[in-house]
Amino acid sequence: MGCGTGRITGHLRKLDLDAFGIDLSPGMIDVARRDHPGVRFDLGSMTDLTLADASVTGLVAWYSLIHIPDDEISSVLAHFHRVLRPGGPLLLSFHVGDESRLKTEGYGGHPMKVYVHRRQHDQTIEWLNKAGFAVETRKTLTSAESKLGGIILARRQP
Repeated sequence: MGCGTGRITGHLRKLDLDAFGIDLSPGMIDVARRDHPGVRFDLGSMTDLTLADASVTGLVAWYSLIHIPDDEISSVLAHFHRVLRPGGPLLLSFHVGDESRLKTEGYGGHPMKVYVHRRQHDQTIEWLNKAGFAVETRKTLTSAESKLGGIILARRQP
């Protein structure tokens, strides 16, 4: 969810998982389709998912909730809960912190205008619990995507 250029989706497909990606940006979808031929990528929004109820086995939102304002997180997580099958895993990653900032230059130097929201594990876990997810584990790490990143694995409760 929020697949960007399709790197994670492509990796999952190489593991023989029936994965597909959804992103709001037509440009990102174009790059994903170019770089990962034969993999399904759809234009769409996590704030208004058109997937059927309980239609996906698992969901990955890898550094994509960082663009969702706090006041829309509950709605997005409600969509995630709705489309996941009972017991289905949700893997989230995010920048750890307390601030939001406007990003005006993006990947490859391209102009952009998006907000990047940093969050704490405890707040994210509280949102997940309220949305009907059971958190199984949480980690903090450094990665290519973030100097201080958070990862949470949760499951949709029935």
